[in-house]
Amino acid sequence: MDVTLNVNDRTEQLRIDPRVTLLDALRDRIQLTGTKKGCDRGQCGACTVHVDGRRVLSCLTLAASVAERPVTTIEGLAPAGSGDRLHPMQQAFIDHDAFQCGFCTPGQIMSAVAVVREGHTGSDAEIRESMCGNICRCGAYDNIVEAIKTAPGVGG
Repeated sequence: MDVTLNVNDRTEQLRIDPRVTLLDALRDRIQLTGTKKGCDRGQCGACTVHVDGRRVLSCLTLAASVAERPVTTIEGLAPAGSGDRLHPMQQAFIDHDAFQCGFCTPGQIMSAVAVVREGHTGSDAEIRESMCGNICRCGAYDNIVEAIKTAPGVGG
């Protein structure tokens, strides 16, 4: 089937099997490999992207189901035209060493941006609960919470 995806403000025309997940379309067809394939079962959060500004697990989302809806990946998170500048949450993760191996980092950052947008930053416990779908096998959770608390616009 033919599908038009709007990824990071770019239109992508794809001919895909209707069973292709958004994750596989992003990584294998559009070559946006920042979104990671972790468990491929929706349990680890490494594949988190935004669709219509809301976080979704791209490994559990069919590409065809998001046709012509805005999809944002880690590669498209920084504002257009910002050059090499990072999104404030990306910078906060660096500033607080909120990653170790970095494999889960793109999904963590995409969820962190959504947590801030959703207003779930009232306490460390609220942040942790809101981030509970994202697993960090290195255990950088304390630094991730600090990054989220101090990202511009969050306070802390």
